[in-house]
Formats: sequence, C-alpha cells, structure tokens
Amino acid sequence: MTALVKKRAATGALVGLALGDALGFPTEFNDVPSILAKCGPWREMELPRRAIVSDDTQMTLALGRGLRTAMDRGVLGPAGLAGPVRQEFIAWNRSPENNRAPGNTCLRACELLEDPGLPWQDASRIHSKGCGANMRVAPIGLAPGLSDEQRSGAAQLQSALTHGHPTALAASDLTAHAVRLLAQGAEPTGLVGLLRSYAYDHRTRYHHAWLGDLWTRAQDPTPEHFIARGWDECLEILERLQQAVRDRSVETDPCLATGAGWIAEEALATGLLCFLLFVDEPVTALRRAACSSGDSDSVACLTGAFAGAYLGADAWPREWADRIEYRGDLITLGALWDA
Repeated sequence: MTALVKKRAATGALVGLALGDALGFPTEFNDVPSILAKCGPWREMELPRRAIVSDDTQMTLALGRGLRTAMDRGVLGPAGLAGPVRQEFIAWNRSPENNRAPGNTCLRACELLEDPGLPWQDASRIHSKGCGANMRVAPIGLAPGLSDEQRSGAAQLQSALTHGHPTALAASDLTAHAVRLLAQGAEPTGLVGLLRSYAYDHRTRYHHAWLGDLWTRAQDPTPEHFIARGWDECLEILERLQQAVRDRSVETDPCLATGAGWIAEEALATGLLCFLLFVDEPVTALRRAACSSGDSDSVACLTGAFAGAYLGADAWPREWADRIEYRGDLITLGALWDA
C-alpha cells in the first residue's frame, strides 16, 4: 500500500485517461492517413492547446462521484452503488456539457433511468456492448478497500446501468481488474496471462446480488449461459492481444490487430496493446492509441488509465497535465484514493 500511495496510482490513472481522451478526441472517426496529414508524424502528436475531453472522461467522473458517495455511506453493495451512480448518470445526461458526441446507448439508457418507477434492469440496453461500458470503469479498479467480489460486481453493475450485453459486463470487469493489477505493480509482461486466468475463473459466475434478473432480458436459458457468452468473447480477444504483443508491430495501426474499439472487448484489448507496446514510454503509448483508425479517444483513454495506474502521476508531462479539462475534479478524486 505504501508503494501504491507513493506513486499516486489513482491520480496517474485518472489524469492519464483524460489526457488520452483529449489527444484522441480530435482524431476520432479519422483513418490513419488523415490523422497523419492533420497532425504530422504520430510520435510527435501534441496535446491540443485547449485540452478538451469527450464523454469518456465526463462519465468516468460521474461514476467516480457516484462510487465515492456510495462508499462514504458504508460498505459497498449493489443497492448502495446503483442509486448514486444512476443519479450521476442522469445528471450527466442533463448537463449542457454533454455535447461531446456520446453514444446512443448511453443517451437512451440515461433517459430511461430518469423514470423512478423503472427498475434499472429495464433501462439497460441488453444487446449493447459498446465501449461506453468500460471506457469509464477505471474508478472501480482504483478505489481502495474493495474485495474482489465487490470490485467485480460493481464493475459489471456500472456497465449494466447502460450496456447490458454480457460482453460489456465481462469487459468492464476485466478492465477494472487490469487497472487494479497495474496499480498494485503487476508486471506488464504477465498481464495478459493474468487476465486470461481471471476470465476463465469467472466464466460462469453470474453476480445475482449485483445484477438481479438482468439476464432474463436476453434469450439465454440460464444466467450462467448468459454471462459465459461475454467471457468467451473476451477470451477470444485476449488471444488476439497476446499474439499482437508478440508481433510488436509498433508502426502499424493497432486497430488492425485487436479491433477498432467501438465495442467493449476491442477497446480493452487495443487500449492494452498500446500500453504494452510502450510500457516505459507512456506519452508514446497515448500517441499510438490516438493515431488509430478506430474509436481513438476511447482507446487512448484506456491506454492512459493503464499507463497511469502502473507508472503513477509523474508519468505525465506537467505542461500537459496542467491544462487538461476537469483537472481539478480528476486531481481531487485521485488524491482521495491515493490517500
């Protein structure tokens, strides 16, 4: 714990994800040649002078605030988490700052969450596994004092409030677990193996207490069958990630190896790939993620969370970190958990 506090893993991860978000936001929806024409060589990409973030960082902060409220009230549990996070997501949806091209799944689910008589399971988009499920989940991996069961259940629950597909749940769980492992100092060379083991261990474990009867909205015969579909897709993408790490094609668009990142499992894998290709060069990792043909802000957001969790707050250039949008909110939340 002393080492975790010393490197300020929570602050590093939150600032890193926002920096990746701001670097990748202007390149989203562009192919690599267009990005290179606009930004120059990818290894020299600069953070925009106005370091504006997307809905990825906004929703990360919304989840972080909801999680903090829930933990301040006592032992973290399903009902205690669902209420505050639901309210934070509704507030985000209503905010005039919600003008950063958010996904339709988040918008529609948040509209439905406003109905106080509607169980959140009925608001959840059961067939959506968009990266909105796990682009925001880093706070679950950073908050101290949670058990493995709490962290897994909370990661899946926050996804399920909007994205109810089993792969969205599993990818969110894996993303939070990866952030936690890196914050605790796990060796990046063994990270993919640790994540595969975790996926195998959890493959048929449905969190009834945290998810309730969410699974009945799908067409699966049992809750175990429902959740296994998600873990199987994550295991498949982890195999592709492992091969991509071995190949080390650093000059190639990472989306060609592990997917464009519009869906949850691909965002996890491609964000991790960029981090693992440049473990000791976090800014280069962000640049590689931002210069990609897919959902570049979400991919770079996750890359920044992984790199910041592993390397800590000092990983990021002061001149970048000082001008990131929502800097005060990110630093405050990170400092709380680093303490």
